Parts: sequence; C-alpha cells; structure tokens
Amino acid sequence: MITLLVVEDDTAMARGLAHNLEFDGYNVLLVRDAEDGLKMLEEQAIDLIILDVMLPNMSGFDLCRTLRSRGIRTPIIMLTARGEEKDRVLGLDMGADDYLTKPFSIRELLARIKAVLRRTDAPGADVERFTFGEVELDFQRFEARVGEEQIHLSPKEFTLLKFFIQNEGRVVPRNELLDSVWGYDAFPSTRTIDNHVAGLRAKLEIDPAHPQHILTVHGVGYKFVP
Repeated sequence: MITLLVVEDDTAMARGLAHNLEFDGYNVLLVRDAEDGLKMLEEQAIDLIILDVMLPNMSGFDLCRTLRSRGIRTPIIMLTARGEEKDRVLGLDMGADDYLTKPFSIRELLARIKAVLRRTDAPGADVERFTFGEVELDFQRFEARVGEEQIHLSPKEFTLLKFFIQNEGRVVPRNELLDSVWGYDAFPSTRTIDNHVAGLRAKLEIDPAHPQHILTVHGVGYKFVP
C-alpha cells in the first residue's frame, strides 16, 4: 500500500484529507509541523509528502529545502493559500514536485498524487549518477562537477536535467516539460523553461552560445544529447 505523509497544522483540514485519501486506498500518516515530519521520514517509508506551506516554527518551503539538501528525494506536493506566481516558483525551485493552491477539490489532489507517482516510477526515474562530456552528476547528493570544479545547481535544475537524461535523444516539447518537471499544466509562461535551460547551459556547456548537449529544437522544445 502506498503511504502518504500529510504535514498540515490545521486539524480539520488534516483529518479531511486523511479521510478522503484513505477512502481512495492510501495509507495516511498525519503530523502537525516540520520537525515531526522530519522525524516521521526517518522512521517510516514514505512514498509521497503532502506539505502545507504555512506551518509553525519552520515553513513548508524551509522543510522542502532541508529535505532536498539532505538528498531526500521523496516526492512533495505543496499546499498553500497563496496564489502568487512567485510563491509557486519558490516552492518548485526548492524541489517540490507539484503545487496546489487552497481551496482545491479532493479530485484534483488525487489526480496530482497519481501523476507525481507515475513520474517518479517512470523508466529511468532511478538514475542516481550520470556523466557526459566533462560533467559528473550525483542525483542522490545533489552534486555536480565540471572537470575539477564543483558547480551549484538548484533542486529544480537537477530535476530538469534528470528529465532530459531520462529522455535522452528525444525532442521534448515545452508543454511536456511544464507538466512533467514543474508538475502542472497551467504554468504562466514557458519562458521559465527557457530561463532554466539557459542557466544549465551557462553552468555546464563549454560554449553556452553553441551548446553541444542541451539543444534547442525551434518551435518545439529541447533535446538532450550526451
């Protein structure tokens, strides 16, 4: 049975989520704050985390960042009453797999859970280390090197790069990148993808203006060639 960890300090919301998720066949664990969430992750095998942003002591953003910095790759869906683009981008750039704004329907949450679990169970999802050109990647430790130099990549850059590697040699449309990497279809602008790709090229390509690995297919999307 798939186990979900719900980190939510609103008792009524947490109980309502647990009831509906258990009815759909999931095993649900409830905690009220980030510290208990960290402890639960150390004690239990968790398949997916449903994480509220507004938590006491430590925010959901900070918990997400802490988990990813420790190499914990358990999928995360963030819940928040905030609807501003900058908050969505912040959560996703810290390594969240999807983002849902309150109020939401339980049917939408269930669909998001299934979509995230499909992505993490997809062929190639277990890539842990990969080398191309002078680039060495360790997805478990979130470490990247170009030659002897260690390079900082954000969690979202690691996620995007991993998706490219999993789809090596295939042209990936921008809309698919939005859905598969950012986790939802209605992202405000595909320029976000272009900006992330430009950032990866600047850090990993020998000549970012003439990339050899992350190629643009004009009018369609991108293709990764190791």
